[in-house]
Amino acid sequence: MSDYRVEKDSLGEVMVPANALWGAQTQRAIDNFPVSGQAMPENFIKALAQIKRAAAQANASLGLLDGQRRDAIADACEKLILGEYADQFPIDRYQTGSGTSTNMNLNEVIASIASQQGHEVHPNDHVNMSQSSNDVIPTAIHVSSLLAVKGQLMPALSHLQGVIYEREAEFSKQVKTGRTHLMDAMPVTLGQELRTWREQLAAAEKRLETVLDELAYLPQGGTAVGTGVNAASEFAKQFVKFLKMNTGFSFKSLDHKFVGISAVDAPLSLSAQLRSVAVVLTKIANDLRWMNSGPIHGLAEISLPALQPGSSIMPGKVNPVIPESVAMASAQVMGLDAAVAIAGQSGNFQLNVMLPLVAGNLLDMIQLMTGAAGILADKSIQGFTVNADHLSDGVSRNPVLVTALNPEIGYALASEIAKEAYSTGRPVIDVAEERSGLSRARLEELMDPLKLTRGGLA
Repeated sequence: MSDYRVEKDSLGEVMVPANALWGAQTQRAIDNFPVSGQAMPENFIKALAQIKRAAAQANASLGLLDGQRRDAIADACEKLILGEYADQFPIDRYQTGSGTSTNMNLNEVIASIASQQGHEVHPNDHVNMSQSSNDVIPTAIHVSSLLAVKGQLMPALSHLQGVIYEREAEFSKQVKTGRTHLMDAMPVTLGQELRTWREQLAAAEKRLETVLDELAYLPQGGTAVGTGVNAASEFAKQFVKFLKMNTGFSFKSLDHKFVGISAVDAPLSLSAQLRSVAVVLTKIANDLRWMNSGPIHGLAEISLPALQPGSSIMPGKVNPVIPESVAMASAQVMGLDAAVAIAGQSGNFQLNVMLPLVAGNLLDMIQLMTGAAGILADKSIQGFTVNADHLSDGVSRNPVLVTALNPEIGYALASEIAKEAYSTGRPVIDVAEERSGLSRARLEELMDPLKLTRGGLA
């Protein structure tokens, strides 16, 4: 029993590990929710610490908290923001739907650290002053998600776009067979194909930026139900001022704070845009897998970097492991988005009661997309090589090139020429020379693969 101490809360006494910085409410949550073994993400804990620090500064500026306690709380929060005491936040994600357990975990740990400076700091009366779990946790969802997207995902997406841009310039004149329905179609350049990926990523990034503007509006100051009970009328304004000063981001106070407490509309919008990023990365990953397929009985248009043996039984086999990893990460993001959508429906009257799920899923989604974008850029797109001769040979034998003759000989005759080329295996230009009435020179002009990639009429 010497390894434990007795703590009290409104429900009675609780045995707490002697060296733990948390108190009774945290311990009850540890005991009550042995569900997944997954604690709340580190970035979420750091965002909560930012909120507690800004709240202490705001309360002090309004004369509600003395300077010594303000500084002690702020110093404790700074330690948490720097990653210290990370083992003091063990509560399972699947806990009370308001996230009260995690809020009290922070309150108790911060109070313990702050009290070490010689000033008695109470978790509720001082650390949680002018706050409720009901506005703290939604605010932390906004803050942690915005900081993670800005600090991690956006740089990863920009890096991926930069790598693609360099390679698309390299392959601006490398013609290959286009494909629709996975079947041969008119030619494109590999550069055009790569640019498509880059444009998709740029559009997804732009949509993310729009959502971040919405996330910057915080419900902090609404306290229990949105009315702001037990918080000074100027608290919300002071809070965002100090949070902006501490983080460098232009957070704003949500006018009608009920919205950010009873609903998770802005986080749900972010989830949808993260799903959109996942869809784009899946498209890129699958294109790379198809282009790399073979090397004998596949498209074999490119060769991805050989990173590891691909089979425990088939010697020499090398698989597209990076695109596969990216596709799995993207699939997980799509599943997490579905869970966030379900959670968004749980805004019953004045409080959403699946807040920890939303918080955890969003940060997991951001981490997955950040990592996936990074390895896709550095371990796949940066290093693939092009099988140029194979591409050129495929283009020259593609009967679909006859499409370019439609304006001069009509669809019906062009179709007959294509069918004969398919059935006989002869070059389409040879069949067209026999049947179209056009000269060889004119056919070469009309069916020049590189010119066809530029569109228009010959």
